[in-house]
Amino acid sequence: MCEAYLTASSLTLTVSLLMPRGTCPNLELPVHHDRTRTTTWGSWWSLSPSQDRLPKVPEMPPPQKKHWESMAKGLVLGALFTSFLLLLYSYVVPPMHTGLASTTPEAAASCSPPLLEPEAVTRANRSAGECQPRRNIVFLKTHKTASSTLLNILFRFGQKHRLKFAFPNGRNDFDYPTFFARSLVQDYRPGACFNIICNHMRFHYDEVRGLVPPNATFITVLRDPARLFESSFHYFGPVVPLTWKLSGADKLAEFLQDPDRYYDPNGFNAHYLRNLLFFDLGYDSGLDPGSPQVQEHILEVERRFHLVLLQEYFDESLVLLKDLLCWELEDVLYFKLNARRDSPVPRLSGELYGRATAWNMLDAHLYRHFNASFWRKVEAFGRERMAREVAALRRANERMRTICIDGGHAVDAAAIQDDAMQPWQPLGTKSILGYNLKKSIGQRHAQLCRRMLTPEIQYLMDLGVNLWVTKLWKFIRDFLRW
Repeated sequence: MCEAYLTASSLTLTVSLLMPRGTCPNLELPVHHDRTRTTTWGSWWSLSPSQDRLPKVPEMPPPQKKHWESMAKGLVLGALFTSFLLLLYSYVVPPMHTGLASTTPEAAASCSPPLLEPEAVTRANRSAGECQPRRNIVFLKTHKTASSTLLNILFRFGQKHRLKFAFPNGRNDFDYPTFFARSLVQDYRPGACFNIICNHMRFHYDEVRGLVPPNATFITVLRDPARLFESSFHYFGPVVPLTWKLSGADKLAEFLQDPDRYYDPNGFNAHYLRNLLFFDLGYDSGLDPGSPQVQEHILEVERRFHLVLLQEYFDESLVLLKDLLCWELEDVLYFKLNARRDSPVPRLSGELYGRATAWNMLDAHLYRHFNASFWRKVEAFGRERMAREVAALRRANERMRTICIDGGHAVDAAAIQDDAMQPWQPLGTKSILGYNLKKSIGQRHAQLCRRMLTPEIQYLMDLGVNLWVTKLWKFIRDFLRW
């Protein structure tokens, strides 16, 4: 056996080479085999047998790991990390309440500006040149209804005219799915007035009403309930635990075959999977469709909202909105934002479409009512006039597409070159499309192009919104590759 204490520079190492005698390497390093004799590895083997009797250094057994200490440390770290995630999630996804949130105590200190905008004008006034752009707007941003595209329009208009937004604090929504409260607004002070409210919320009319001037215009957008349910199921499914037990290739079809078997109205995030429009508007999404309250709620929406847009007729809706608000064509130009890549699963068939509609019957009643009222507005506007203005809007959008978008179309998330153009993705998949901005754009259109293509989260940051919770959640998602 060859055993020695090896000294290299100032570092002393214990060497125990369990090798047959005579096989140690001929290293030109000094070896201290006791306190008084020092020689080199080369001459050490030339010593006589009597000289070669070095004191044996007993081998020390390797220290045994204290497994219980490691386990204790792991449990403590795991508990701390779990507590942190639970605390974070309590900010990111607040609990849902079935009743209305408590109104802000300062109800008496509602917005009351000294100077009000002129009231809505008629088309006759428009033709006489008396129309003034309306700048106080409440947009109830419903889910999966092309609302992100409309949000971008409002962001651009407000930024262009330096209007005051009521933004959420810490997140990109007003603590959805809880009811909206004035105290959720960033930098809110009693009596504060705002021009535009447009982020996701669960609608609470009295609380919203107290933040804007009395003549503010209220708008929202609806979508065919079966198609909305399909989109919501695919987008939000990963965060709705009741869908996890679905095992088939087409989970949506499996769910619709017997939804009562899977659906729990009290389940976490269950509101995304039934009557989502009714829920966003602040009503009970579990009402019996035959209840007289359903029609009462629908009529209440009609009284409160000046215009209800339809996702399926988005261009016609924007023409009506432009007319209502007395805006210019440039104000309503758009690119389709937050669009989902086509699913490999076929769209709802005739039978499943009917099942999805029946499952969302409250939304179906709502949609049918406002679909009828929408076309009455179109008739009043004039069919031929509508056709002309829709054509003009589409030509202008196409022109902007050729000016702004590299390749002229939306691309998958992996193909987006600029992080500032990367849209927020659902958990578990990158199914939301985005755009690449052209490298060379004339000075006249450079700013407009960038604003039209900027996704919601990045635009909110550009506008100075505090998004610390959203940013932290994104960091955790990226770290865990969710």
